[in-house]
Order: sequence, then structure tokens, then C-alpha cells
Amino acid sequence: MNLDRVLRIVLPATLLVFLVDPAHLSGVDFQPVSQDELKMASEPKAPGAPAIILFRRVDRDDKEAHQDEYVRIKILTDEGRKYADVEIPYWKGSLKITNFHARTIKPDGSITNFEGKPFDKTIVKARGVKILAKTFAMPEVSTGSIIEYGYRLQFDSEYVFDSHWIVSDELFTAHATFSLRASPFFLLKVHWNGLPPGAKPIQDKKEIHLELYDIPAFGVEDFMPPADEMKSRIDFTYSRYKETDPDKFWKQFGKECYGYLESFTDKKNAMEQAAREIVSPADSAEVKLEKIYARVQQLRNLSFEEDRTQQETKRDKEKWAQNVEDVWKWQRGTGVQLTWLFLALVRAAGMDASGVWVASRAEYFFDKNVMDGSRLATNVVMVKLNGKELYLDPGSAFVPFGLLPWSETGVSGYRLDKEGGSWITTTLPNSAQSRIERKGEFKLDESGDLDGTLSVTFTGLEAASRRLEERLADDVERKKFLEDGVKEWISNPSDVELTNHPDWKTSSSAMVALFTVKVQRWASAAGQRTLFPEGLFGAPERNVFVHTSRRFPIYFSFPFREEDNLTIEIPSAWRIVNLPAQQETNRGIISFSSGARNNNGKVGLNRILSVDILLLGADHYSGLRDFFQTIRTADEQQVLLAPLVSTRVN
Repeated sequence: MNLDRVLRIVLPATLLVFLVDPAHLSGVDFQPVSQDELKMASEPKAPGAPAIILFRRVDRDDKEAHQDEYVRIKILTDEGRKYADVEIPYWKGSLKITNFHARTIKPDGSITNFEGKPFDKTIVKARGVKILAKTFAMPEVSTGSIIEYGYRLQFDSEYVFDSHWIVSDELFTAHATFSLRASPFFLLKVHWNGLPPGAKPIQDKKEIHLELYDIPAFGVEDFMPPADEMKSRIDFTYSRYKETDPDKFWKQFGKECYGYLESFTDKKNAMEQAAREIVSPADSAEVKLEKIYARVQQLRNLSFEEDRTQQETKRDKEKWAQNVEDVWKWQRGTGVQLTWLFLALVRAAGMDASGVWVASRAEYFFDKNVMDGSRLATNVVMVKLNGKELYLDPGSAFVPFGLLPWSETGVSGYRLDKEGGSWITTTLPNSAQSRIERKGEFKLDESGDLDGTLSVTFTGLEAASRRLEERLADDVERKKFLEDGVKEWISNPSDVELTNHPDWKTSSSAMVALFTVKVQRWASAAGQRTLFPEGLFGAPERNVFVHTSRRFPIYFSFPFREEDNLTIEIPSAWRIVNLPAQQETNRGIISFSSGARNNNGKVGLNRILSVDILLLGADHYSGLRDFFQTIRTADEQQVLLAPLVSTRVN
């Protein structure tokens, strides 16, 4: 759950510190253009680059609550013209973009100013916050042009934001300058992460400056950790705590959080009455826990709703829940509030439970030595059940009982108690808990097309992630989303149509989607014989981990398992001549098996891929690459068919 929810419950009203992505910056005046920049046709330090950043400037002022950004890009090839379509992300609500200006400089030095108006494009709708982008197309851009634009991001004056300088960019940067004027009201902490060689930041008590040259382009790899975590960056965090020892810092943080949590949940009589409405005395502890979890998830979750009108937002703020009794009475709350309500109800039902603030690994990895409480940005409940510790988060919509959202699994958390708390690590589910199961009945015709029905069952985090992504979509968008997903599994052109109405609204572990599928030219002729590959749904594995070297660790969002059980009916005038041999490879944390069988004249195909990897060092890449090559080889093995009676004329 995100930081806006943390602030309303855990931190005092006087401390409003938000995380802001460094892409959300602002504008400065245009800089002079040199003849060398106009004449430039390539950059020896970035051979083959479609474009480069000639100059970038970021000036942040946390005293005056704004940030300015200016960027100049040289277009070197026709491919580089794509950078003329610009997106400037920003958070709707407390931020707005002002002082926007842009222009194109042609190779002859003539200038075309951007006279249009940027329009808003929704990038992400998540937990009550809409992330927008100001988008626009630069005018008259050709190879050799220079494009430049600047803008100011104005913050609401009552907020102080944590921030980042993301130094790396997907383009080579010839020159960049950064500056920060700190807020005078809080203690500023600065964390330098992987700066390029030669970087020499200048820092005094309230201002920081950094100038860099020849910053390499940042290259993206398959299944890498979050990009901003891997990039060179500087993190700025504000705090009231002057403590420099991590252990003492977190004890101080924990005691304060515990006090606010107890104040919010200390409604014993109201919670005991509510618990009696949900569970019965004869229920086992596990049944009680499941019933309370399900009941809390039925409440209105404000954090997962589409943007409300200003009037609705104002009304909700006027009736903001002050404690769990308010949440239960109004039958609504933010994700954080619902999870704390769950904690209070579980305790009222007689079970041992604790509140925990945990980190999210969706965008960054947590480091407790940084001493930034805002990075513990989501909350869960730890329940002791049958001698085991179970972590639950009913405030995250669509997540089944017994699981956590993927970004909250296998991460550090701080368990709150009156002594100041202690560190825990949340559990990581195994691959069997999040599956994609495909079962299909197909017919192969004599032209080589494959036609039939397909049932796909998503369970665990595979179901939850799809429900979350499409929660605000309509039926048409959801239908296309699932159909496109099936098409991405198949390497040949295909026609796919969803034929049922999957359950999008609950956290039920299984979500079932039914399709009709037609795959064009799946089988091919070889003389009088016909061949088709064993792996029908192996397209995603065809193009991953194919490079010979690796820079970054391998990172999967969560362990998963894919299972295929398919039957293919062949034309009546054909017979099965040869089936591929059974394949099986097991490396412990990752395994694969596939096989084909003759089922009374029909071809039966089974395929299982299990991945129990979260993070794997780049030094293990060679073995992983070989493993996926084994999968590709197995998928390409051919089933061989021939006519029942040869028609050859000798």
C-alpha cells in the first residue's frame, strides 16, 4: 500500500513526506545552440545511438516547492525520431506542470516553436492515485534535428517531498547538471547510489550540486530488477530523526509507529461485537481467520477505486476514519485502514496478531541502513497460527487468503511492539501457489491449421495480478486483454475469442477463462508427411535469455508454474509416425518437462515449467541461458504424421 496511506495513520500531521519519481521535474529557459551540435552526425562515445542527450538540467527547490527540468536531444538517425513524441509523467493532485516550452531546431539552425498544447494521458491508475503524462509531438523533426523542452513542476506548498535524481537515461548523456535547495524545516539525508566514475557532488548544509559528463546509456535486459534500482541515482530523504545509528533509528521509528497503531485499533468493545457478527465460537482458529479476511475484503476499498470527483474527495476527507470503529461503522477505508481493521478483528477473535510495516520491491529494493521510514510503505498483519507465522494483507484487493501481493513477498518488514519492534522477512510463495493451467482440445485440418477450445485457469498471484491490472476496465477491454494474452503465447498468427465471463471481482484463488482458438499454418508439409512442433504455447520462452552475456541480476516478480495438457485430433486419413522423446530438466529452483503421447490416434501434449527464482546473480546467467535453450529445443521437436495409405506412384 502506498505512502499516502501511511501518512494519514502512522505519521503526525506535521510530517507530510511523499516519494516523487525524478521524472516528475520542471522547466528552465532555452540554452544557446552551438554549430558543433548542429553539425553533429554521430557520437563516438555512443556508436550507433539513434539519439543522444546533449544537455540535461534539473533544479529542485524544496523551500519554494518546485522543480525545473530542461533537456536537449540530438536526433542522429531516422529511428531516433521516436524521441520527438514526448511524455512527461506527473502525479495528479498535489503537483502541476507549468512554464512549459518546447522547440525544434533544424540542421540549418532554423527554429520551429511548439505552439500546441500538451494533453493528458493516463499512465497508471493505482490505489486512489492517478499518474498522468503531459504528452506532445515535437514539430518538424528530421534526422539531424535538435529537440529541446523545459517545464516546471509546481508542488503544493504544504508538502515536502522525498526525491531522487535518476542520473542514468536510456540515451547517452553528454552533459548534465543537478541542483537541490533543501527544505529548512527537516533534516536532509543524502544517499549516493552507483554514481559514474569522476562524479564529485558539492554539498553544504542546504544546497547540493552535481555536474556530470559522458553518462553511458542505460540498457534494459530481460527479467532484470526494477530499472531505477539499477540506475545511477541520488536519493534525498527528509526526517525528524537525527539518529545516525540504524538500530537506534528503527527502534525510535518503531515505538512511534506502535503508538499510532494502538491508538487507531484500540476499540476493543466495538471490535468484539463486530467479530461476533463474522465468526462463531465453534469455528477453528483458521476458519475464523479466513472468515474475517473475507469479510474485510468485502468492504469498500478507497485505495483501489477510480478517481473520485472533488466533491466526493472533500466529503471523504471530512469523514476520514479516526479509528477502526469508524472504518467498520462506515464499511469503507483505505487499504491501510482495512488491514489495521483486520488486525483489530483478529485480536478480538482471540488470536495472537501483530502489525507490520513492510517494504515494497516493485520499484526499489529496501536497505535498512538508509534509515528512511517512508520506504516501509505498506502494511500487513502477522498472525501466529498452529505454530507458524502467517502474513496477510486484506487491504490489497484481489489477493487470496494466505498470500501477499507479489511486491510484498520476500521483503523486509518491521514488526511493531511496545519495545520498539523487530525485523522480519515476509514469506515467499512457491511456484505451485501461482499457476497458469492450459487445457485444450484441438483438431488439425489437412491445410495445417489448428482449431479448437482452450481453458485457462489462473491461480494465486497469476489471478490477482490480472484482476488488479484490469480492475478499472470494462468488459470489452478485459476481453481483449485476455485474448491478446493467449495470442502472445502462440508464435503463429492466431484467432482467439473469449467465450465466457471470468470472475474479475473477487479474490478467489482461481480465475477461469474459456476460448475458441484457431492457429494458422501450425503444421507444415514435408513431402507426403506433415510435421508440427511440440510446444504450442512456448512463444514467450523463444526470445528470452538469448544474449551471450549479462550485466544485471535475473529477477522474477514471483515464483510461478505453467502447465499444458493438450489433445490434438489429426485428420482421419493420417496416422502418427513419430513422437518426440520425453524431455525433463530439473535444476532445483527451476524445472521443465515435456512429452507427447498417442491417445488412440490423437496426439497428447504435456508441458510443465516451474520457476522458483526471485533474484539470481548475473554470474548464474550462463546456466539459466542454457536451461532456456533446452526449453526452446524441446518446444521445436516435431510430431511426424503420414497418410494411412501411401499415394506415391512409382
